[in-house]
Amino acid sequence: MAHIAKPIDYSKTWTFFEGAWHDGNIPIMGPRTHAAWLATTVFDGARAFEGVTPDLDRHCARINRSAINFKLKPVVDTATWLDLAREGIARFSANAALYIRPMYWAQHGVGGGVLFDRETTNWCLCIYEAPMPQGVGSAITLSPFRRPTAECAPVDAKAACLYPNNSRALMEAASRGFNNCLMLDLLGNVAEFGNANVFMAKDGVVYTPAPNGTFLNGITRTRVIDLLRGDGVTVVESTLRYQDFLDADEIFSSGNFAKVAPVIRIDDRSLQPGPFYAKARKLYWDFAHSAKMAA
Repeated sequence: MAHIAKPIDYSKTWTFFEGAWHDGNIPIMGPRTHAAWLATTVFDGARAFEGVTPDLDRHCARINRSAINFKLKPVVDTATWLDLAREGIARFSANAALYIRPMYWAQHGVGGGVLFDRETTNWCLCIYEAPMPQGVGSAITLSPFRRPTAECAPVDAKAACLYPNNSRALMEAASRGFNNCLMLDLLGNVAEFGNANVFMAKDGVVYTPAPNGTFLNGITRTRVIDLLRGDGVTVVESTLRYQDFLDADEIFSSGNFAKVAPVIRIDDRSLQPGPFYAKARKLYWDFAHSAKMAA
């Protein structure tokens, strides 16, 4: 008899699928679903926390752009995504920390092969409890794995097929005692962390890699840049090498899951959460809690 693995005890989850809300981690794909075996899936991720949902509209719009860039069919309009997200959020306690994940995927292939049929695009919206990480700081290193270019992978979409490479980068870094890593692009320039965008500060100026088509220009990233510049901080988007980060005064990340978080070590050099990190985090939290961002 085959061994049956014990089910994972998932956090509280609600998923809108095929016209109704379902409790828990419901099955949405079978073994012949194209996305299940050939990774034809795009998704997005927004956050609800402390009663607010910053940039939920931008995340709901980006999932449709990802679908278009991936050649899937965006069958849900942005307004409907927003309405469903708010409906789903209301199923949780008022201040629950949630991850909000709209998804599209190809249901069928053409002739049973690699090519997928965009007319069979399916979708769901999954919302689940996910505590906000505490900003204790990351220890980082340089990953041997690199970010692909548009000629190699669908980097203009938030595509699930891109993430196994980031996952193995994070696992390799963890094997050496680090909990995150910087990934380079194919030209040897820093692109991003294994799971977030990256910022550094040097001599009173904040720097971040210029979007060059090898990493996702994150919604939280662009929001942080705008907030810092609006507060008078010079933020430069440029080509950066790993040595720039080794010499940095401070390093911090931006991303939807943790929002703004500090780096406290790069290789064997200790760092302190710096003033630009503190400013970015405060500005973001103030923005998120502004009246128009209320859930």
